[in-house]
Amino acid sequence: MRARPISREALVEELAELIAARPAGTWTRVAVDGAPAARPEELADALVAPLRVRGRAALRVSAGDFLRPASLRLEYGRTDPQVFYDEWLDTDALTREVLDPLGPGGSGRVLPALWDSRIDRAYRMPYEEVPTGGVVLVDGTLLLGRWLAFDVSVHVWLSRGALERGTPEAERWRLPAYERYEHEVRPQESADVVVRADHPDRPAVLVR
Repeated sequence: MRARPISREALVEELAELIAARPAGTWTRVAVDGAPAARPEELADALVAPLRVRGRAALRVSAGDFLRPASLRLEYGRTDPQVFYDEWLDTDALTREVLDPLGPGGSGRVLPALWDSRIDRAYRMPYEEVPTGGVVLVDGTLLLGRWLAFDVSVHVWLSRGALERGTPEAERWRLPAYERYEHEVRPQESADVVVRADHPDRPAVLVR
């Protein structure tokens, strides 16, 4: 792969153009994937306004609001990287409440958040109607390779050194999970767009 330098502003516009070019008669489900140190949520947030300017309603969802309850998520301890990889995300709930309703024959009714993992309690949020042609932007980590029905996938990639530097000490036990993800899923190959973000103010698009 070669790196094509791009400004943050141009990156957002380029991604918005890519997403808005999708068929207007259906919904578009977008994954913005990356380890927390890569700040995928910031990129997903930045896409909302440009998509709306292009006539696409945009709804933000965080995969972190679709984690399993602590009784299941932490059953084998709080710092097991393999359980973090395999068991933390409630893929069934994310599919049922967000992705399937925006798929073929879907209702367009999306639950934007299900479980507040900070207090281990369900959110009490109403469903939101996403109009036809609308976009849902789902940020999260380890999203690819799970058979989740995304129409566009963006992976925000960090080199190993940048990932280690950017991961807080309290979360460094997760590093083997990210390494496994790189090895098994190969997000640099499987994502539609790969953004190198070692220097957040100087991103680059990795071109195959």
